Amino acid sequence: MVAIADDLPLPPRRFSLGTAIRRNPTIAFGGILLLLLLTVAIFGPSFVGDPLKIAPVNRLRPPSERWWFGTDQFGRDLFTRTVYGSRVSLIVGLSVAAFSSLLGLALGLACGYFRRVDGIVMRIMDGLMAIPSILLAIALITLTRPSLFIVIVAIVIPEVPRIVRVVRAVVLSIRSQPYIESAIAGGTRNAKLLWRHVLPNTLAPLIVQSTYVCASAMLVEAGLSFLGAGVPPEVPSWGNIIAQGRTFFQIAPWSILIPGGFLALTVLAVNLLGDGLRDRLDPRLARRL
Repeated sequence: MVAIADDLPLPPRRFSLGTAIRRNPTIAFGGILLLLLLTVAIFGPSFVGDPLKIAPVNRLRPPSERWWFGTDQFGRDLFTRTVYGSRVSLIVGLSVAAFSSLLGLALGLACGYFRRVDGIVMRIMDGLMAIPSILLAIALITLTRPSLFIVIVAIVIPEVPRIVRVVRAVVLSIRSQPYIESAIAGGTRNAKLLWRHVLPNTLAPLIVQSTYVCASAMLVEAGLSFLGAGVPPEVPSWGNIIAQGRTFFQIAPWSILIPGGFLALTVLAVNLLGDGLRDRLDPRLARRL
């Protein structure tokens, strides 16, 4: 019997970066914008001056050819401080996204695959999600000495439950598939099933969710620094630059608008990249593109 052409399997679709960018330009825009900000954060401090250098004679100068972003109330160059602040925000965002993704992936795999672990761990995650993340971070920071590492740890803890819930939902749907149940009945080890069949299916939603965690972490860090509970005051970050300039907003609005604009631009770039990756990696949405 001759096979009908419609019944023949279709060849697998190859991933093309150029095609993905043309069909979903948000990936290109968000990725290029984030790459530029990362370049400034990595190489920028090598080409600017000291962010702590005080010059009272130049205090509250508006943006000009000499001071691109103006100066603050102590005469410090806001361009230099903004460049150094980008490093703090990106370090916090990327570190929180990495650590929370690793912890959330491990806990999500355990909760979704092992039913006995699910009840205990998810009740702890529900308890953490019931507490506002910024309040939990403030409580943890006040118990220790403020530092960049403590800020990262304080933000990671409330972000982990978000990753756990996403990974757990994916694992539960995969575990109920017939081929997984037959493999379990055939005596296949759990470690092999998790590594070869379950883990690869969780990577796409995990990557997308980690981009949103990165953006949220940068906003939380800026809020903590604005309240004085983030990095030490001598470490320039966009949050404490805005906090120090809020008193002089009426006479020097650039001291708030410029670092706030860079914070908004960075969060926008990360969110656009996350939206583009979601549209590309989700099979249901990819068919529409």
